[in-house]
Amino acid sequence: MVYLLYTLIFLTLVSGTILYFTRSLWLDSFLYSTPIQLLQSRLSGPSDYLYSRLPFTSNSFSDDLEAGLSSSNFDLAANITDGDSRAGLDDAAKREILKIMKRRRLRFDEARRMYMEQRFAANGIGADGLPRDPKFLWTVPGGIGGLAADSLTVC
Repeated sequence: MVYLLYTLIFLTLVSGTILYFTRSLWLDSFLYSTPIQLLQSRLSGPSDYLYSRLPFTSNSFSDDLEAGLSSSNFDLAANITDGDSRAGLDDAAKREILKIMKRRRLRFDEARRMYMEQRFAANGIGADGLPRDPKFLWTVPGGIGGLAADSLTVC
């Protein structure tokens, strides 16, 4: 009698494990009411999850503050208390900064600095903010050491 109980428990565990690992094959038939819906879900491609996340889009500074995109150096609370009517932060930049924060486990300020350095590098600008183009010319405000204020300086 004991062997029968152990055998029943073992078969239940084995069948449960098999059903768990093959759930992507058979679970869809329980979720869709018509065969046409089941066929459409199969043709749309395999999915590892029962749901997909909604894209992160926020159009206000309060949503950005709740998402953790604020710090003492980059304070969004002042925009909220002043009643700023702008749309909030750039969606593409928010996604990239949130990816950096999650992937490298950094705080907002560090992730924002890394994002800006990546953007600078992509546009030929060094981390110090100066262009890396050897032919770049700029004017010196106020002059340096006897040079006129409108003289040109080569990097």
